[in-house]
Amino acid sequence: MVLNSPIGIGALARATGAKLETIRWYERVGMLPAPDRTSGNFRSYGKVHLDRLSFIRRARGLGFSLDDVRQLLRLADQGQDTCIEREQVARAYLAEIERRVADLEALKRELHGFVEADSQGAPTPCRILQALSARQEAA
Repeated sequence: MVLNSPIGIGALARATGAKLETIRWYERVGMLPAPDRTSGNFRSYGKVHLDRLSFIRRARGLGFSLDDVRQLLRLADQGQDTCIEREQVARAYLAEIERRVADLEALKRELHGFVEADSQGAPTPCRILQALSARQEAA
């Protein structure tokens, strides 16, 4: 969405897929800057709100915790002076993502095996719970 003029909270919610209360909550906890207010005291959002909320939603959708998102936003707000810290944070996130990918690949192999055995009518014990439990323990 190209934002050429201020929008209301409903339009921001539709543009990002966020719920109204979620947007208000992000404002209350300081993850989203307080918007300007119209003469009728309605919230008036701009491009910075759209971009930031889109980032938050995407990061959360990828599994980043609220603390992780806060840290990334804090680093972004600090500007260019934190290259070393940003690299350290990026390396930590990369390691976490690689761990998650490995867990998902292992689960994928288990599920493929289950589906193959099931489609052939082979009586095998259901290992889905075991597979998910093993992934949880590794986490």
